[in-house]
Amino acid sequence: MADSSKPVSVTKKEKTHSEILRSATRLLRTRGIDGASVALVMKGAGLTVGGFYAHFDSKEALISEAFSRAMTQMRARLERTLEGNDASKRLEQSLEQYLSAGHRDQPEEGCPLPATLQDLAETEQAPLQRTLAEELELHVSALRGSQPRDVALGALALMVGGLSLARALRGSALSDEVLRASVSFGKRALGAATSASTAQRRSPASSPKRSKRGSARKRDC
Repeated sequence: MADSSKPVSVTKKEKTHSEILRSATRLLRTRGIDGASVALVMKGAGLTVGGFYAHFDSKEALISEAFSRAMTQMRARLERTLEGNDASKRLEQSLEQYLSAGHRDQPEEGCPLPATLQDLAETEQAPLQRTLAEELELHVSALRGSQPRDVALGALALMVGGLSLARALRGSALSDEVLRASVSFGKRALGAATSASTAQRRSPASSPKRSKRGSARKRDC
């Protein structure tokens, strides 16, 4: 008779692994990397610290996986919200969604970047920095729609900075103003980028070069 205990054991380990990741992801979003200590992560998962290394080789390995998980979840929510919408409006709608009062007030369900960037800037862990770069590339690709890459990257920087400032001012009228101003500025920047791109595409057709013969005749005059 086949031993049924092994599949049950594997399933239990996978479930425990997922619970640890869920706890770490929640702490990353609210407290950053330094605040996601192994002790707090395991406590949040309802487990003891002693079981941690059965699932992860180090805290850095946990943080890397949890950070990727948080970014993937955010992109999935974004995709669901924007599904079927005009590609040219994708980045503009992302601005409105990201820089909202709901996102500001519920960090445990949102983007991990505002809470983790300072810690990531100070870390000397190259794997974590690579994870950040990889996730940013994926997020820019998801955001950009029909916009150029540099425009999408700039908009993402505006969103993260605007949200971070609004959270620091949470509870004040200025916090709401920061959100509105960031969205307004972002839309104007996107509009300017679209106009510049359109003008550049039309430029060769609308401004034909003068012939050499015409130029020479003008000099002779």
